[in-house]
Amino acid sequence: MSADLPDETPGFDLGAPPATAAATPYRVLARKYRPQNFTDLIGQEAMVRTLSNAFASGRIAQAYILTGVRGVGKTTTARILARALNYEPMEGGGGPSLDLSVMGRHCRDIIESRHVDVMEMDAASNTSINDIREIIEGSRYRPAMARYKVYIIDEVHMLSTAAFNGLLKTLEEPPEHVKFVFATTEIRKVVEAGVLAAHIAGICAKENVTVEAEALSTIARAAEGSVRDALSLLDQAIAHGGGSVGAEEVRRLLGLADRARVIDLFEALMKGDVARALAEFRDQYDGGADAAVILTDLAEFTHLVTRLKIVPESADDAALVEAERMRGVEMGQALSMRVLSRTWQMLSKGITEVQQAAKPAQAAEMVLVRLGYAADLPTPDEALRRLKDMPSAEGAAPALSGGSGGGNGGSGGGGSRLALAPRAERMVETQAERMAAPAPARAAAQPQEGPVLASLQDVVALASARRDLLLKHAVETQVRLVHLEEGRIEFALVPDGNPNLVQDLSRKLTEWTGRRWLVSLTSRAPGAPTLAETAHAVRQEREEGIRADPLVSAVLSRFPGAQIVDVRTREDIAEIGLAPADEDAYMGTGLDDETET
Repeated sequence: MSADLPDETPGFDLGAPPATAAATPYRVLARKYRPQNFTDLIGQEAMVRTLSNAFASGRIAQAYILTGVRGVGKTTTARILARALNYEPMEGGGGPSLDLSVMGRHCRDIIESRHVDVMEMDAASNTSINDIREIIEGSRYRPAMARYKVYIIDEVHMLSTAAFNGLLKTLEEPPEHVKFVFATTEIRKVVEAGVLAAHIAGICAKENVTVEAEALSTIARAAEGSVRDALSLLDQAIAHGGGSVGAEEVRRLLGLADRARVIDLFEALMKGDVARALAEFRDQYDGGADAAVILTDLAEFTHLVTRLKIVPESADDAALVEAERMRGVEMGQALSMRVLSRTWQMLSKGITEVQQAAKPAQAAEMVLVRLGYAADLPTPDEALRRLKDMPSAEGAAPALSGGSGGGNGGSGGGGSRLALAPRAERMVETQAERMAAPAPARAAAQPQEGPVLASLQDVVALASARRDLLLKHAVETQVRLVHLEEGRIEFALVPDGNPNLVQDLSRKLTEWTGRRWLVSLTSRAPGAPTLAETAHAVRQEREEGIRADPLVSAVLSRFPGAQIVDVRTREDIAEIGLAPADEDAYMGTGLDDETET
């Protein structure tokens, strides 16, 4: 616009702008470095290879669909594809080609979106059947100048049902001179952060911009696979830093915390040092970092540590900073997979809580408190191992022995301790070995005696231990038990139950227990309620009882829309191995994800 202003404007002293600035107005990097041919595309090697083979063999389809997040390059690729389909050297002749290094006869007009035979339509604003009728009518006529008429329809998923159905016939059997290229937003296709960081580094070199390696990786991650977003962030960072891009400026611009400090926070949480974790979080928050972003960074680092634990080669990723690479490997070696999985679950829930909270910082601190206290809780396999390794006193009772009598062998100890009976100790050892062994070894390690099945709950527990969740669910929801004894089960099926359940249950029980089981259906008796029906009735009874409590009733009436999600007793909490002093720490730790079915 400055080039169109007169030299002298009343009331303003514009000065004499440089001739280069007037002749070349600034273009944002996302437009300046928009790919012009297939060699400029990054992260799309599979697509380019597919198109190269199709063009070389003459197997050019009548329609293509491009998917990816916003800014990944769908519309740009569609224009390049239209240029390749209509490529024609300046001297004439030729055919469709992916080699676009030399400008062809139609290339400039297609790049600038003004070619008469290449039509672009935004389906988000042209959704009706009338808009599609224009395409259907136009497709009947041959192209005016180029080889093909190419219709580029962006955001094609926004077309109405009538519009898409109207286009369907032409799309299935188009004239030989018509090609369609569709683009739609779909999260499954993104450009990897390492590739994106290298691309940004190349553009910084062309723009003579000094950039720190950590700033590159930060921008690449923040763009979430979108090339356009990455270049837009780079534009802002260059302006913010006055021509140079530093990691600290990028973090401040995006409201991010220092990656090294995020790792410090993660380390404090894993050590259970809640006071240090809260101080670190408050320091980052006061420095401008967003509360939800801090938790998101923690979740990303949890994912990174998990990947490094499983795939150590992930440390070579170009998008990682040195602190992530070195300390991530160390923590991957120190933390168990169960701890990492639990941390991920709790952070995933916590991020949602913080995003919806009226006071995000306070909500984030409560999430960190839960994480820190959960770090001291043993995982199920660790609890079994501790029970197995716990010393048993001579002459002690088989279950729980106190420290007040001669049952302790005169040790003089004043506290009580748990002493497992020999059979219970063998069961714990067998379970621990089964959990640690791979699946084939677990099957081979099954004791010859086999488990005793005295109730339908025992059958469900056995199916759960064998990881057969389909059979477990079927027994819980479809079986109405009539009779159960050693080697024989008789039951009635719920309406629409699976009749193959009889054969499946008989075969698997025989395989798992090492004894033959006879399973049969009966229609003579209705059978007892299913386990699922019984559990539902218990939950309803609990809910009705708690709803009648005056305090709960007052809360429900005071907060319209409030619901009772679950009711748990002290016995429920005791089942997962928490002492009474731990009950407060239990609430909201995420352990309910691991214990509920």
